[in-house]
Amino acid sequence: MSKLTLENVAYRYKSGNRNVVDSVSCTLESGKLNAVVGSSGSGKTTLLSLMAGLDQPTQGSIHINGEDLARLDLDQYRRERVSMIFQAFQLFPLLTVLENVCFPMELNGLSLKDAAGRAGSFLASVGIHEDKFRRYPANLSGGEQQRVAIARSLASGARVLLADEPTGNLDKANGENVVEILQHLAHDQDYCVVIVTHDPGIAEKSDKVWRMSDGVLKENG
Repeated sequence: MSKLTLENVAYRYKSGNRNVVDSVSCTLESGKLNAVVGSSGSGKTTLLSLMAGLDQPTQGSIHINGEDLARLDLDQYRRERVSMIFQAFQLFPLLTVLENVCFPMELNGLSLKDAAGRAGSFLASVGIHEDKFRRYPANLSGGEQQRVAIARSLASGARVLLADEPTGNLDKANGENVVEILQHLAHDQDYCVVIVTHDPGIAEKSDKVWRMSDGVLKENG
C-alpha cells in the first residue's frame, strides 16, 4: 500500500508575495482514484509538482509511507517511487515505443534484454500491440502516445502515479479510455493515482474529488 500525506504544506515563489499553495493537508491512498480540480492558476499543478518532489515546500512536509520527502534522495524518489504522466505525453521522440518504456528500467539497472521483455507486458496491459513497438511516437495517435506514457510510468516501478491533465490533448473516446486505464490501476492493482484536471467527467469517475481555489485544497462533499 502506498500513501502520500501532506501536512500544512505551503509554497511561495521566491519573487512572489503570496502562497500559491496554502496550508494544504490531505492523505492520498492507494486503491483510489483521486481528482484535483480547480480553475487555471488555482495552484493544482504546483501542488502536483510538490508531490513529485520537483519543488520543495516553503512550509510543512510531505511524506510517502511515513517517510519525509525532505530526507529522501529526490532523484531516486522520482525514478522509483513516484511517476508523472503529462498532458503533452513527454515521450522521447527519437526512441521507439519499446525503447521509451525500457528507459526507466534501464535507468534502474535492468539489462536491455530483461527490460524489453517487461516493457512488452506493460505495453500490452494498456492496449498497445506488438506491431506498434518499433514505431516512433510521432507515428502514433494521441491516445496511443498517452497509453505508452502510462506504460512507461508503470515500468519505473512507482506505485504513485501523478497525472497532469492526462486527457487534455485527447478526444472524448481516447480520454475516456485513458481514465479507465488509470481507474483500473487504482482499483485492481492498488496504485495511488492522482489526476489534476479541468474535466468534470474525470471527477465523476473518481473516488475522491479535491477542489483547489487560491491555493487552498478542500475535499468535495
